[in-house]
Amino acid sequence: MSVQTITKENFDALVLQSGQPVLVDFWAPWCGPCRMVSPIVDQIAEEREDIAVGKVNVDEQPELAAQFGVMSIPTLLVFKGGEVASKAVGARPKEELLKLLE
Repeated sequence: MSVQTITKENFDALVLQSGQPVLVDFWAPWCGPCRMVSPIVDQIAEEREDIAVGKVNVDEQPELAAQFGVMSIPTLLVFKGGEVASKAVGARPKEELLKLLE
């Protein structure tokens, strides 16, 4: 499955109303650790059909970042049933990101 670009306009439909867990990557283009995590998030999206994956550019969507208390990036949140089920802040290896989904 491909990675969705998440905005405040489509957040409810793509994340809160999703019938499957959603991994959301809060990032910015100028963030070095975000550039390290981004290909891992893309890999997870390609490998896992049982989850949805989206990315929020915090420069373009500051309201969403504020809504979820994102103070540092990258921040990865897993939503299940419209609620935050797990969270990781900072660059993490793929194995740790996959554990978030369990």
